[in-house]
Amino acid sequence: MIAPAKPELVTVNIDGKEIAVPKGMNVIEAARQVGVDVPHYCYHPKLTIVGNCRMCLIEMGLPAVDPATKAPVMDPATGKQKINWIPRPQIGCATNASAGLHIRTQTPQVKDCREGVMEFLLINHPLDCPICDQAGECKLQEQSTGYGRGYSRFIEQKNVKPKRTLLGPRVMLDDERCILCSRCIRFSKEIAKDDVLGFIDRGSYSTLTCYPGKKLENNYSLNTVDICPVGALTSTDFRFKMRVWFLKQTNSIDPESSVGANTVAWSREGVIYRLTPRRNDEVNDTWMADSGRVLYKAVTAADRLTAVKVNGADSALDIAVHAAGELFKSAAGAVAIVGSGRSTVEEQFLTKKLATALSASTHLVSRVGQGDKILVSADRNPNVRGALVTGLIPALPTAQLAALGTAIDAGQVKTVVSVGEDLFAAGLNATQLAKVAVIYLGTHANATSGTAKVVLPTLTVFEKSGTFVNQQFRLQKFLKVVPGVSGATDDLVVLSKLVAATGGAAPSDLNPLWKALSAEVPALGTVTFANLPETGLLLDATPWAALSFVEGETLHFKPAAQAAVVTA
Repeated sequence: MIAPAKPELVTVNIDGKEIAVPKGMNVIEAARQVGVDVPHYCYHPKLTIVGNCRMCLIEMGLPAVDPATKAPVMDPATGKQKINWIPRPQIGCATNASAGLHIRTQTPQVKDCREGVMEFLLINHPLDCPICDQAGECKLQEQSTGYGRGYSRFIEQKNVKPKRTLLGPRVMLDDERCILCSRCIRFSKEIAKDDVLGFIDRGSYSTLTCYPGKKLENNYSLNTVDICPVGALTSTDFRFKMRVWFLKQTNSIDPESSVGANTVAWSREGVIYRLTPRRNDEVNDTWMADSGRVLYKAVTAADRLTAVKVNGADSALDIAVHAAGELFKSAAGAVAIVGSGRSTVEEQFLTKKLATALSASTHLVSRVGQGDKILVSADRNPNVRGALVTGLIPALPTAQLAALGTAIDAGQVKTVVSVGEDLFAAGLNATQLAKVAVIYLGTHANATSGTAKVVLPTLTVFEKSGTFVNQQFRLQKFLKVVPGVSGATDDLVVLSKLVAATGGAAPSDLNPLWKALSAEVPALGTVTFANLPETGLLLDATPWAALSFVEGETLHFKPAAQAAVVTA
């Protein structure tokens, strides 16, 4: 792999502190590196600069030089090069780091500018923070406290704007709270490629709206809610459901496709209330698709499996595992295992252990949809590459289980273990499944669970911890958000018990399991779950470099040519 070129560093001075930063770095980002907060609203690190909120005003100075000779002008009092300070404040978001740049963020002039901007922003803004849905994560509320004057000289009647306006099926607008930062407009145009939002009218009457005949209904619309710094844009799903300060935040991964967008799950007392994107510049920047935000509802879905069953009757886990063991014995040498691209790396490792113990054939079902070339790939499985890394399958999966169906018709398979896959949907017919005994591990009822001899309810991605390998061959971990529903058992425990039923042994806890993974899987030789970075770890994908994965997986702003070349 060719190492990226190191950026040219320049020294800048921020409030008397000198720091080396990449040339051209935004001053707001440079100030963060020395612990200095430059307040802002319209600026976002992943969007273009517009400089319309003026909250980030700073004092800026440059090293003085003689106009004629270009020689440095020295200050006799300090013996250092003199700094020429620009008399008027400058916006920090449109100022880039250059050699010798000096910035002041705490002067009386800067303080007065911030207070003035805050006063203007609050002129028509309703002061009803206690009932605003954004309370607790509102930048206007925070910065009015930190940088505002504390009182207003405005005594006229406020200009009232529209409330509870549906911009689209998932986004609600409260226009009188809008501060015209234009983040939502720029996101829709630049990232979602759906130029649907804009301002109309002028001055205090400016209003955010959709273009005539259009709605904000693209699959990334809720990102506008995430980046709205005030309570103007809210999610119709989360709106007024829970105060954010009551919610626990847990790092997770979007399992809807092989992109593996990083997310945060917000929960309280065992209930998930929303999913939001988590910044990872190597994978999803700060965005996620709307379709991934509703997946938490599967935890409490009406078709959730909550009872262990043997031959259609409720049973206990150990009895069901014993029944599965008897089916293994009666079908010795004639067992097939259908793994899942939705299983974690750890579960796929134990599935392979089970297949090895039973000398069983292994299969994996692919899921293919239309990739949007942003953050939803054509490969709708989050962990097909994990199955390759762990050795569960030697090659890419197919959409239909044709080979397994042929083996069943030929009498070569008597028992099938399905790990979360509906075998009917994968191409097997009722006649074929009537010839075999099915052991089903899964979270939700389907046609296969209805005909299975043994049903073992397991956990959703939000009820357990584990890892996925995304389309870049980046190993990423996610953490348990809420406890599992009553009646369901951790997949690792179930798989470990099934391995034990064959006379083998396999750990069911993450830490000892990762010791086995590190010892037995070459690509994971130096990895542990505990030391895996929050941004993930690129694995060596050399053994699978020649494989042709699902077309349409390339991210629009993370080209595969840059991201998929991995390091050892």
